[in-house]
Amino acid sequence: MFAVPPLDVAAALRTLVLTLDLLGTFVFALSGAVAGVRRRLDLFGVLVLSFVAANSGGIVRDLLIGATPPAAIRDWRYLAVSLLAGALMFFWYPVIKRLRHPVLLFDAAGLALFCVAGAQKALVFGLEPVMAALLGMLTGVGGGVARDVLLSEIPAVLRAEIYAVAALAGASVVVAGAALGLPSTASACAGAALCFGLRLAAIRYDWHLPVARASAQAAADADAAERR
Repeated sequence: MFAVPPLDVAAALRTLVLTLDLLGTFVFALSGAVAGVRRRLDLFGVLVLSFVAANSGGIVRDLLIGATPPAAIRDWRYLAVSLLAGALMFFWYPVIKRLRHPVLLFDAAGLALFCVAGAQKALVFGLEPVMAALLGMLTGVGGGVARDVLLSEIPAVLRAEIYAVAALAGASVVVAGAALGLPSTASACAGAALCFGLRLAAIRYDWHLPVARASAQAAADADAAERR
């Protein structure tokens, strides 16, 4: 009989977080690059936007939990994945644009991957469950916020269909799975699927959180300012 080597749980968790992080980086970089191409940025602008969209959330997460320097500027793979996605989108955009709403699709996928990766990494660093879920949400929405700010748009998290709530739901599944002692991979897949499904359903059925009421004149002024 061959002896089965003991499973290094900590190493397995680190590998899972890295895999989810890199996948999320690639997908969010695609969303940033698509937005840049649509705004007719040059190649350098598209690559910058793809890196910012892909890594802003992870950088903020790492700074908050003390994982410094942040992985996005310490590990060359994050830069390589971001630039690869940006270059692919810049040169292959005519193929990608056949998809319906490619920015929203890639953004939803990146949101799902990052919210679970952020929650997993927060748990690895010993954060409490509630804070780990909130940090997972922050990791998910950070890249989209940075992308929209650079393009002079209101961030999607403040105006779009269910967005941050979907990220929080996905991160909460990861945290709940860890509390119940469930396999981390299964919890991560379930959390990502829930987040992605909620986001797509919100886009499809136009689900929104309650919107602040304003007078007719205030609403007209806001519409006029948005059209400028």
